[in-house]
Amino acid sequence: MAQGSYKQFCPVAMTAEVLCTRWTVVLLRELLAGSTRFNDLRRGVPRMSPALLSRRLKELEAADIIERKRGGAGGLYEYHLTRSGRELEPIVTAFGVWGQRWVESEITLEKLDVQLLMWDMRRNLDATPMPKRRSTIEFLFTGVPQNQRQWWLIVTPGDGIELCSIDPGFDVDLYIACDLRTMTAIWMGLDSVRAAVRDDRVRLTGDKTLASNMQTWLGLSPFAKERKMVA
Repeated sequence: MAQGSYKQFCPVAMTAEVLCTRWTVVLLRELLAGSTRFNDLRRGVPRMSPALLSRRLKELEAADIIERKRGGAGGLYEYHLTRSGRELEPIVTAFGVWGQRWVESEITLEKLDVQLLMWDMRRNLDATPMPKRRSTIEFLFTGVPQNQRQWWLIVTPGDGIELCSIDPGFDVDLYIACDLRTMTAIWMGLDSVRAAVRDDRVRLTGDKTLASNMQTWLGLSPFAKERKMVA
């Protein structure tokens, strides 16, 4: 961080030295969303190299924004926000709100990331309108590499939501077939399940209740409700 110093006493400049390095705000987004372990953080920032992730975590720890401690089964290290780190939540949220409202909304192929999309959907899925039994939902994406085409969400009441990229072996309750761009647009609030199904961009096969309630249980990006603005 010292190498990138602005050499100004202004609090804005000093804060920028800590927060405006590449990937730092995105990493804070993951920490604020509840990820604490290295591998979970990697799933939230899949295009960030492990070496850079490790370096950023050390920098945040040195800045007293996070603390590292042993925790959970196996005594693995976990990263937890300190009081100063938690105070960054409205700042990180404001980044997302501003971006949703003012940044160009076209979802380009260069910005599509199936692993990140599925990880975010798992985190925000709302199981309330789903059956009170285990539900297995398989996503089949077109236009992506073969090893990224199939994903499974397993929703078990009282036991949380699991994301799998390898067939878990359960009977599938609902198949969802679509292209990655369409599902990303739905997740971001720029499209809807109903419109995509009507236009045959999304195909739902299986449990009719799960299919009809998909827009509700899918959950959306925390910023999906923000209305686009015109400059």
